[in-house]
Amino acid sequence: MLWLKECRIASVAESVLNSEELDKTVVRLVVATRNEGYAQGYAECSHHVVNALKVDWDSSRSATHGVNTGPALIAMKTEFNNLQFPIIDLINVALQYKDHVAQLKEIFPDGDEDEDLA
Repeated sequence: MLWLKECRIASVAESVLNSEELDKTVVRLVVATRNEGYAQGYAECSHHVVNALKVDWDSSRSATHGVNTGPALIAMKTEFNNLQFPIIDLINVALQYKDHVAQLKEIFPDGDEDEDLA
């Protein structure tokens, strides 16, 4: 396990953090959060205007009128929390082998080995 400690922990972290699955899910989560924040902020602001000015504020022409962004945000949070990374599945399979270090080295080759192949 010295090999894993010295060289490959960073590779595991990089594989997860640089995964396309994570990037796409985070982008969709940010958009859903922004949409929910905008819709809720506009509704709150309209409510304050009505209370402060004692007028009927017509928000029917606003971009947020009748939009329910809550379910989309909840769905994105669930998707993010249930995100699966293919690299983690490979690591789990490798750890079940008796010689798991050799299996892990196949997944995360040393930089020296990469240079030898070039």
